[in-house]
Order: sequence, then structure tokens, then C-alpha cells
Amino acid sequence: MQIVRHSEQTLRTVLLSKNPALVSQYEKLDAGEQRLMNEAFRPNSDLFGPITLHSQSDWINSHPEPSQDFEEFYSDPYRKTPSAETHSIYIQCIGSLGNTRSVSEEYVKWLKGYCEAFFYGLTVKLLEPVPVSATRCSFRINDDTQNLQIHAGQILKFLKKRKPKDAFCVVGITMIDLYPRDSWNFVFGQASLTDGVGIFSFARYGRDFYSSHYDGKVKKLQKKSSSDYSVFDSYYVPEVTSVLLLRSCKTLTHEIGHIFGLRHCQWLACLMQGSNHLEEADRRPLNLCPICLRKLQSAVGFSLKERYEALVRWIDDESTDTPRATPKPSREDNVNLPKPVEAFKEWREWITKCLAVLQT
Repeated sequence: MQIVRHSEQTLRTVLLSKNPALVSQYEKLDAGEQRLMNEAFRPNSDLFGPITLHSQSDWINSHPEPSQDFEEFYSDPYRKTPSAETHSIYIQCIGSLGNTRSVSEEYVKWLKGYCEAFFYGLTVKLLEPVPVSATRCSFRINDDTQNLQIHAGQILKFLKKRKPKDAFCVVGITMIDLYPRDSWNFVFGQASLTDGVGIFSFARYGRDFYSSHYDGKVKKLQKKSSSDYSVFDSYYVPEVTSVLLLRSCKTLTHEIGHIFGLRHCQWLACLMQGSNHLEEADRRPLNLCPICLRKLQSAVGFSLKERYEALVRWIDDESTDTPRATPKPSREDNVNLPKPVEAFKEWREWITKCLAVLQT
């Protein structure tokens, strides 16, 4: 295992910058907010730690890319920022997210609520769900995994056409696997920062996707014409579990972070770290490190205390006596489903520690 550790001075400069105007901006923050962000360069902080790499296939080892400090983020001329006219994040569901209509509807509401807390101060809206056929995208069966896949790039074009005037961005979510081009095996998601659109799949986050007993395998594609999408009428959707919800929240906020202009984090363990495989994605925390947190705060303008309190409320809401997973497939659509939040328990404890620092 390799530990990516930066010096105290490096992390201080990366967070505050050497630009006097940006240092002054930082010093005008609430004292509690400065205290929390200063944890970035406090030795042996129990809130923010270094990045750990477990293999050569981990993102930083296999995808060398420029780092981004706060000053580089702040002065990026191509970065898009929400405004009074474009202050909404839209979520577009493509296909069903659950085994029944009620599961699908509840799931997207849980994701909406999480985004509202994470990007505190912005409005999050749901577009009317659409079937795959509405996108007119290409699709195929993956040669290796035998599961259905839809073309990510063509869905981005569909989302761009549907982007409302008050949208900061539109993100499509689906339980169907994605591929960006014929030569690629798959992709977890794809986004256009210029157009403010993205599409993300949670298909590979189900606990049985890589199992030899995966129920989503399709032996042969019975396709009568290019406009025949009947294969999606009964495609396989994984059972909604707490781990699936956590992974979905993590991916959604990470990718929307990119649309805000946050690049992959190489400073501390952070949500904005790149991930090359599921194991690495699971190691990545739900929280932003102080450097990325300052970037997002400067773009949105939230109070750290109010944002963390909103995240705690989302976890606590309807979480009492929550089962380990949503009920097995059922045709009963009028069911009040409890939110499966067991996987978020450790993160809630972490947020509580952050609130204690903010309120000291």
C-alpha cells in the first residue's frame, strides 16, 4: 500500500493560495469554518487523512493528470457557476431504477434529497422519467458480461435538447449499463462540462453484477429494427440496498462536482478522487476534503454548518427501523418504502464531529 502524503505547508498553500486576495477571502470566513478547513494541514487530523493507493491499477497510478489547487479552480475562465437565472440541478431518470414503480419513484426522491443537502442552497428538480426508447440511443449486449448497454454519448445529446432554461445542469441516471463507443467495454458515466449535462449508470453497483449468477445477462438480442426497444420492457434491475444507495449518492455527487469544475482530487482522501474500479470507488469517502469543500462553497455560497445539518437530516429522515434492503419485487405500487441508510451510519458520525468543530 502506498500513502500519498503532502507537507503541511503544501496543503496550506493549496487551500489558502499565495494570492493575497484569496487569502483575505479565506480569512473572512466564519471562525468555525476556518477551524474545520484548517484540519486539512493539521498533522494527524482524525477528520481528513492522506490518500492511500492499494495497487498500480488505482486511478492516480494509471491516470496521471494535473492537480488543481483552490486558486487554479477559482481562476479557471471556463468554469461554470450557478447564477440567479441558472440555479437548478435537474435529474432525468432513464428507464426504471427499481423493480416496481414505487421503488423507482422513491429511489429517485432519495437521490434528489441527497443532492439538495450536498449542494446546499441550490434547487434540485426531477424531470419526468422517460423510457430508453425516448432517447433514440443505440444499444448492444456487452460481449464479456452479456448485459444490456446503452450509448452514453447519444444520451448526452438527448439531455442537452431537454435542458430547461433555469438549469445549471441536467444529469441523467439509469440502472442500465453504459458504453461510450464501440471499442470500449463500459463506462460508469460521461459528462459534457461545456453543455452542463451528464449521464451516470448505477448498474454495476448491484451486489451481484460481477457474479456468475447475475440475472441481467441477455443471451441474444432479438432486435427487429433500429427502433425496436422492446428488450428494455423487462430488463433486469438490481435490488435496492443501502450499499447501492450509498454508491449511487457517491457517484452522482462526484460527477456533478466535475460539472462545477472540480477536477480529480490528489491532495487528501476525498469524494473527488478518481476511481478506476469498484473496490477503489468504495474506498473513496462520501465527504469532500477541505480544498474541494472550499471550491464548492465558493461556487454555491452555502454555510458549512447548515450544509452538514442538512446531510444529517437526510440520513435521519425515515431511517428508523430501516430494513437492510427494500422489499423483494412486488407489483404492489402503493408502498411506503423506508430509506435504507445503514451504510451511511459511519459518515453520520463523521459529520457530527465536523459540526462539533464548527460550533466550538
